[in-house]
Amino acid sequence: MKNIAVIGAGGWGLTLGLLLNEKGNHVNIWCYDEAEKNAILQYRENKRCLPGIKIPIEIGFTTSMQEVLSGKEIVILAVPSKAIRATVNKMKDYIEDKSVIVNVSKGIEEETLLRLSEVIEEVLSNRIVVLSGPSHAEEVARHIPTTVVVSGRDMSATEMIQDTFMTQSFRVYTNDDLIGIELGGALKNVIALAAGAVEGMGYGDNTKAALITRGIAEITRLGVAMGGKPTTFVGLAGIGDLIVTCTSGHSRNRRAGELLGRGYTVDQALEKVNMVVEGVPTTKAGHALMLKYGIEMPILNAIHETLFENKSVKEAINNLMGRDKKSEHYY
Repeated sequence: MKNIAVIGAGGWGLTLGLLLNEKGNHVNIWCYDEAEKNAILQYRENKRCLPGIKIPIEIGFTTSMQEVLSGKEIVILAVPSKAIRATVNKMKDYIEDKSVIVNVSKGIEEETLLRLSEVIEEVLSNRIVVLSGPSHAEEVARHIPTTVVVSGRDMSATEMIQDTFMTQSFRVYTNDDLIGIELGGALKNVIALAAGAVEGMGYGDNTKAALITRGIAEITRLGVAMGGKPTTFVGLAGIGDLIVTCTSGHSRNRRAGELLGRGYTVDQALEKVNMVVEGVPTTKAGHALMLKYGIEMPILNAIHETLFENKSVKEAINNLMGRDKKSEHYY
């Protein structure tokens, strides 16, 4: 049995806390504020992020970072990507050297263009493992068979996390390509916005299949330029996560894109989804990386134009389809 802290009481943090509690671990979860904590304690449920999933009394909740981090062997970081730096700064005075951090957030820091593990490394000296892959919290919490991948610089820590998280319904693989794992998990949210947008326009399976296929080629192109391995992007954190995020009704990125395709503004779409849509800030960061590395990414560029340059979804699609002819390349 391990002592485990979960930083963040949203759907994914709660789900992983439930999974680890079921395995007999001692789990405490940090809430952002008292109102969030009190609502969860009152209903033993997060009605907004994970409705219908009851939280057993054995899982504790606190708003004290010092309390939640005390004596913990594993610390799961499950906050939105934009909150990673601020959160680890709150953690730095209390986290113990022995604690292994498991980052389950997906994104790129917009201001610095750093991967999230790099952001954490700038503040903390703990060993870091990243968990990624096609894994909607709503399904994992209901024990629907799911496979994910973990990666880190320290293989002993990575394998320990693999063993800790593995269950009959939650299969965990290892992969030594930390760069590729993080970039695949972040950039798939951008393509999911596009997949939702074409659905909102009323287009069909042909269009979505084209976006997924050419989308993974763009992700791979940038990922390899940044040091990732091309094989990673045909794995769980690449095409696996991309497929589920582009096609699932659970996907908030696909849902936001669908609203854009139906004519909602970006602000209206985000308000209606009413949860963090990581693809929006990641589009901005991905576009900056595209320019920095000189990589051709027409789909990402079209999404950037739609989100931030007032181009309509229809115009963006027409421009994509009207580009000069090319030969198909994997990346």
